[in-house]
Amino acid sequence: MTAIFPLPTPPRRPLGPLMCDLGTLSAGDLAKASALQARQDARFGDILLAHDMVSEPELYHAIALQYGVQVADLNHCAPDSQLIDRIGAQFCLRHAILPLRRAGSVVIIACARPETFASLAPELRAAFGPVRMAVAAESDLHAALLRARKRMLAEGAESCVALHESCRDWRAERFRHYAMAAMLGAIIVLLLAPMLLLYGLVFWAVLTLALNAALKTAAAVAQTRWARPDAPRPDAPRAHGTKGLRKLPMISIMVPLFHEQDIASKLVKRLGALSYPRELLDICLVVEEDDLITQNAIAATQLPRWMRQIIVPYGTVKTKPRALNFALGFCRGTIVGVYDAEDAPAPDQLHKIARRFHDAPQNVACLQGVLDFYNARTNWLARCFTIEYATWFRLILPGLERLGLVVPLGGTTLFFRRHVLEELGGWDAHNVTEDADLGIRLARHGYKTELIHTITQEEANCRAWPWVKQRSRWLKGYMMTWVVHMRAPRVLWRDLGAWRFLGVQLLFLGTLSQFLLAPLLWSFWLLPLGLWHPLRGMLPDMMFIVIGALFVACELVNICTALLAISGAGPRHRRLWPWIACLQVYFPLAALAAYKGLMELLTRPFYWDKTQHGLHDEMPDETSAAGSAPNAQPATAALAAAALPALPDVPAFARGVLRFTLAPPNLPERISTPEPSSLRRGAPMLCFRHLPIPIAPAASG
Repeated sequence: MTAIFPLPTPPRRPLGPLMCDLGTLSAGDLAKASALQARQDARFGDILLAHDMVSEPELYHAIALQYGVQVADLNHCAPDSQLIDRIGAQFCLRHAILPLRRAGSVVIIACARPETFASLAPELRAAFGPVRMAVAAESDLHAALLRARKRMLAEGAESCVALHESCRDWRAERFRHYAMAAMLGAIIVLLLAPMLLLYGLVFWAVLTLALNAALKTAAAVAQTRWARPDAPRPDAPRAHGTKGLRKLPMISIMVPLFHEQDIASKLVKRLGALSYPRELLDICLVVEEDDLITQNAIAATQLPRWMRQIIVPYGTVKTKPRALNFALGFCRGTIVGVYDAEDAPAPDQLHKIARRFHDAPQNVACLQGVLDFYNARTNWLARCFTIEYATWFRLILPGLERLGLVVPLGGTTLFFRRHVLEELGGWDAHNVTEDADLGIRLARHGYKTELIHTITQEEANCRAWPWVKQRSRWLKGYMMTWVVHMRAPRVLWRDLGAWRFLGVQLLFLGTLSQFLLAPLLWSFWLLPLGLWHPLRGMLPDMMFIVIGALFVACELVNICTALLAISGAGPRHRRLWPWIACLQVYFPLAALAAYKGLMELLTRPFYWDKTQHGLHDEMPDETSAAGSAPNAQPATAALAAAALPALPDVPAFARGVLRFTLAPPNLPERISTPEPSSLRRGAPMLCFRHLPIPIAPAASG
């Protein structure tokens, strides 16, 4: 039975000396823990537990003595569900409290952070009347809350985003009717005026190709000519601590896992390489309730104290964003990040994240890291995937952000200010490309995303059909995201402004159009082969010359940007230059993925096509995540000098073009990858070729 004690009042005896008198903490450990707390935003008890200085029962026994209360036995004292509902399960999670029972006119409240109880007391009294505190371990409190209100928390994870910003009311039947009406209209036009329909489709395909090529060129120029590392805010506080931070914050990392039978031990090793203080590191392995494969793998692995498993209950959908929403309430950090199962981040990554959030303006709500592959040389598909990533993450996305356009977020190496994430309701649980949707919602609410220059190595999807399945899920999500945000175009225009509104149309609608109309553009290859084309004789010869010149120009844009991006990715990737030619075979796979995604949008809009990890999981020494990329890319003149010897068969005139492209007049001597930028994993790749560039990686989970 939990005893009732009066509400504690200061002053209280410090916890450290109290535990020393109890004989559970040594004087040396007390000194060490006190020194750590002076420069870290961590509770004293968390420091003791993280460094195995005391056990959890010893800690909470001392806390109970410090506050003059008892430790609540949550294993034998089930909480009152009606009392929980009065303040809400999410409120209990956020503040680490749990109403246990009513004793007469007083409600007993278990609290895992007793130092915050006094500030919560007015709100608790308003809900319950007189209250009294008992202490409980946070893990025990979470377990008891799940036993009492698991279903309510699961339902909340599916509907936490505002209805007008979510796709959960997506009506597949209604969409199917619209699609059938559009197809019927196209058939009627095809029967009555087939050439008019063909003209219209060709015009739209060529227009989006030209606009995307122009945007890609502008983004590349913006990145290479005006890249400047942002200086810290003038008003940023500077005090003692690591790199100007007053105190290091706690960071929670959510790692969604599904059917990962061989990755648990490797994941512990990779995340264990992070140099961030363990008492400030909260790694949450998020696992579905029916995923016994992953649960058994984790059970067979000795998890460190700073890593824990969160079981996501059954729900109406089974998606990564729903799992993230559920786990968010259990996170302890003021900064929340997301990694994928196969990720290997740079060891100093979290230090960079903490410092940038400290220096950045408050409207910078999200930081995104750079993604690369540790199995880039597995086969041709992995090499092409690496070229695509390098172009997108190192050159195009920073340029798009500098142009002031909306850049959707990525699914990994992604970090948020927690209060902003909770304000927006987290992720849309029904969107299979949740990162792109969240990026647009951040922009619509006035927040910014920046690129933080830190590398995360991950596993490239290097098998053809799994690649198509993964890309089809991303494309399906982008179709759904565009439809959701275009429900009210005037509102979207008002939220984003004209420039960013047009950017969204080009990035989403333009890119998807390029995928779906790619076969129509490919048909123009019939002309140089001397074969018949439906438009031959219908258009003037000059028009075919213009279209052909546009194709050549777009191809040059793609080759030059790929060369520049690979050169800036470091010496390990420069040998990939000859593989740029393979992109002609690589990108058509995305057209197949687009049609697959469109069919699933009509039949299974919320289906999550899982990508299997761990097939190529070894990290050679030279590709280790410890080798973070340099802060600045090599000089452009050096790029040209290095590129030409590597391509001995390039004709003289082409070598001249390459030299001019890599080192044009008035280009800065160093091309810096800016620390702040909207780099994301999952934005639509721009289709600047008659073989369209596919969507950049979103979530490989």
